[in-house]
Amino acid sequence: MKNLLTRRTIRKYTSQEVSDELLNRLLTEAARTQTMGNLQLYSVIVTRSQEMKEKLSPAHFNQPMVKEAPVVLTICADFNRTSFWATCRKATPGYDNFLSFINAASDALLYTQTLCNLMDEEGLGYCYLGTTVYQPQQIIDALHLPKLTMPIATLTVGWPDEEPELSDRLPMESFVHQERYNDYLAMDIDKYYYEKEHLLENLQFVRINKKETLAQVFTDIRYTHRDNEAISRELVDALIRQGFLPYTIKRGLV
Repeated sequence: MKNLLTRRTIRKYTSQEVSDELLNRLLTEAARTQTMGNLQLYSVIVTRSQEMKEKLSPAHFNQPMVKEAPVVLTICADFNRTSFWATCRKATPGYDNFLSFINAASDALLYTQTLCNLMDEEGLGYCYLGTTVYQPQQIIDALHLPKLTMPIATLTVGWPDEEPELSDRLPMESFVHQERYNDYLAMDIDKYYYEKEHLLENLQFVRINKKETLAQVFTDIRYTHRDNEAISRELVDALIRQGFLPYTIKRGLV
């Protein structure tokens, strides 16, 4: 049993299966999390077959754990089910817009985090894949997602076969503001980022990437402006195709 203070991202798993009974119980319990209007604006696609993992893998840059984990969970923002319910009950849904996407995405992420906490309690390992929103159309096509659904998060899940070091975190005072937002001074940045910048692994990270500072590794290599622009365009295109944005709005967004 783990808690948040010892939570680790697990990318390597044993061959032991995650039973349907356990997974279904956790998926059910996670539904007690907060949700807008009690509508539960999310759906979860459970992937166990190797064939489907192979189809999903390219969308996640072929990271090994997608194919190797016993289970892959894709959590989607879903206004399709709620809209169809409304139509079936003589109501007129109006959820083909960006606000509805934000509401459904928030529901999906709240559900995802609650599920992660429950898996921690059971001793399961998982990896949250931020790549889900990088190439969403590949996931949409692979999973046959209808309009008004959008992939938001992916979890690879299994029993841990590693115990990596805990990743670093900024101190609480760096992100908690009292009464109002207090903007940062250079001296604050020096204080809050000192430990992160002086970790041996991060010093090595800077050195092997031939950069002067850790920040440059993130801005120049890991999350570049060019890549962010390209991914943003693909994300907007997917939102248009899935019905959450009108085509006419595209010019103003990207």
